[in-house]
Amino acid sequence: MTVLLTGGSRGIGEAIVRALHGAGHSVFFTYVAQRERADQIARELGERVACGRFDLADADALPALVDECVRRFGGVDALVNNAAVFEENPFDGDDYARWRAGWERTFAINLFGTANLTWLAMRTMRKQPAGPNGTRGRIINIASRAAHRGELSYADYGASKAALVNLTKSIARSCARDGIVAFAVAPGFIETEMAADELARARAQVEAEIPSGRVGTPDDVARIVAFLVSGEADYSTGTTIDVNGASYLR
Repeated sequence: MTVLLTGGSRGIGEAIVRALHGAGHSVFFTYVAQRERADQIARELGERVACGRFDLADADALPALVDECVRRFGGVDALVNNAAVFEENPFDGDDYARWRAGWERTFAINLFGTANLTWLAMRTMRKQPAGPNGTRGRIINIASRAAHRGELSYADYGASKAALVNLTKSIARSCARDGIVAFAVAPGFIETEMAADELARARAQVEAEIPSGRVGTPDDVARIVAFLVSGEADYSTGTTIDVNGASYLR
């Protein structure tokens, strides 16, 4: 099975690349800034893993991303939309231009880029033969706990992830007839570079809100994604799986 993954050079994305490779899948993943690290991961894992630099905010570049995955590995059986930005943008700031820029950049990557890439990948998926349960493709969107509880200083991030959860539901309902299933995975705080600044500032407060008593690891998320890619959960299409140590329950 071939998986196209966005944002695979660090954190949750890297853990997903490794988990999928370990499960026997071929993986094409993207990066933006960390070319050296991305190339190192691809070299380490070998011939079933490849990477390329693609910016989700560049809509015109995304057709080439799907084409490259197909060229390398013959198709796109699953798309994991993981790439995202997470930057503080409080309501009580005094820079209107910064406020607007934060919302525009966050949605350009977290939502619009994901929606565009998903639309493109599904064109390839529809042409592929159906598997034993009738599935031609799987879409897995990495959302966030922030999608459900609201955020104090990251409202644009939370709103983008809430929209991503709704997009997942729309894909599940609209594209089931095409043999395409969709899931969202919603992590809480995870030990990643993206969350490092916030954890450095308020780790004690963050951990106090988690009944499990610890911040999650990238592997906690990667194992869930690998399970969804396997096809064992296809009839649960449209659902969101929370990975947050019981820190927020719906």
